[in-house]
Amino acid sequence: MNTTSMRRAAIPLILFALLAVAPLASDGYTLSLLARAMIFALAAVSLDFILGYGALVSFGHAATMGIGAYAVGILAEEGIGDALVAFPAAMAAAGLFALVTGAISLKTRGVYFIMITLAFGQMAYFVTQSLSAYGGDDGLSLAVRSTIAGHRWLRDPLIFHYVILGLLALTFLFCRMLVRAPFGRVLEGAKENERRMRALGVNPYPYRLIAFTLAGALAGLAGALFANLTEFVSPAYLSWYRSGELIVMVVAGGVGTLYGAILGALGVVLAEEGLSLITEHWRILFGPLLVLIVLFTRGGLAAVLGGKGGADRG
Repeated sequence: MNTTSMRRAAIPLILFALLAVAPLASDGYTLSLLARAMIFALAAVSLDFILGYGALVSFGHAATMGIGAYAVGILAEEGIGDALVAFPAAMAAAGLFALVTGAISLKTRGVYFIMITLAFGQMAYFVTQSLSAYGGDDGLSLAVRSTIAGHRWLRDPLIFHYVILGLLALTFLFCRMLVRAPFGRVLEGAKENERRMRALGVNPYPYRLIAFTLAGALAGLAGALFANLTEFVSPAYLSWYRSGELIVMVVAGGVGTLYGAILGALGVVLAEEGLSLITEHWRILFGPLLVLIVLFTRGGLAAVLGGKGGADRG
């Protein structure tokens, strides 16, 4: 293993170690900010799984995250507030949405795929707006955070931090295991040359559909955590703008690295927060900053930290 490979392998370990010790030097506000960043990192990792390894640019990914959030909110409203029930239900609902929409969207490629995922995402957005029994346009407030086997552990910011960190680590390891397995090789092979894969007797469609469904379920888990963080659910969680934000995180961090998605999410969330303290028009500064990162790093933050061509192909 050369120096660059060793550096890339060490980055995720250092990242998770830093996030593990961060609460020791953080106040309540900082813990909340880190929780938000890690939740978006989880969603971004799931997106990088299909974008970086399958070239599936989904503008409906936020819809699965929002569906997961709404699943938790609706179940809480109906008196089912335990995470051991609500979180799997959120993943199942988001995964089912991804399965149904992916079965149609994956019949297309390129810009057509982007537009169809955008259309499905907007459909889900307008459906949540019409849920008048659960807040409609105004959204839905959660009375309390989810319990775990009847215990209100998630109300403790420190425990909540480590729950999110643990789920982020498991998501990262799960996606890395898949991309290094034959399943991931098929995804990458189809991305590079689909015609050759078909000539070898491999149909990429079911592999892409499974990957798309798994990514949606993982985004649903992120949505469940986000609903607990904010104690609020809104149709805005499903908007195309949120999908665009997730894509920005993946691109800024480094497409096709997985750990780059974590770097990108942390960087984007912290940069947004820092710039917003300087000016209310922080987006004017954030836009050019993002352009500079994309133009001059050629591989995002992962390439800067991991060496030239920061992609991790296992």
